[in-house]
Amino acid sequence: MRTTELRTWLCVGATATVLGSCTAQRSDDAKEAPDSGYAATQQRGAQVMGVDQYTSAHVFEDLPDGGRIILERNDGKDSAGIATIRQHMRSIASDFRAGEFSKPFAVHAQTVPGTPAMTARRANITYEPMDRPRGAEVRIRTTDTVAVRAIHEFFAYQRGAHHAAGHESMSHEMRPGQADSGSSPTREK
Repeated sequence: MRTTELRTWLCVGATATVLGSCTAQRSDDAKEAPDSGYAATQQRGAQVMGVDQYTSAHVFEDLPDGGRIILERNDGKDSAGIATIRQHMRSIASDFRAGEFSKPFAVHAQTVPGTPAMTARRANITYEPMDRPRGAEVRIRTTDTVAVRAIHEFFAYQRGAHHAAGHESMSHEMRPGQADSGSSPTREK
């Protein structure tokens, strides 16, 4: 190998090593950096919903005729938290039925995508709260295709903002600073 070829290979190899190190460092830094937007959403959510968001699980499931919102306590023995969730979900159903989306606005500090159309088409949407063993759900139904798209848009935003599952059988996503005990259910915490 000639000297110029050797220099070229050394430069390319050194550059790749440096760039790889920089990329790995940035990736590690991103993992360690707290998600302040997520933490703020969780804090506002605890105030609006009345339960600690880090010890509760949300699911926002798209269904062909709308979907469902599930909120449950991780600890099935927390009867006070479960009662708070049930009351909150009844309130959500009542508010949404009336086209009132101030609670999602308060949690997210902005108008949540999908809510303008859900408000405009509220006469075509039903909201049915149902108790669950560790919380409650709100089943949302409509035959209005525009309303279905709006509900799915609302759910997609919520899943991202809450780091939530789209189906209750989905594996949970670990939250910053949370250890996996191995005994948690297979849903978002």
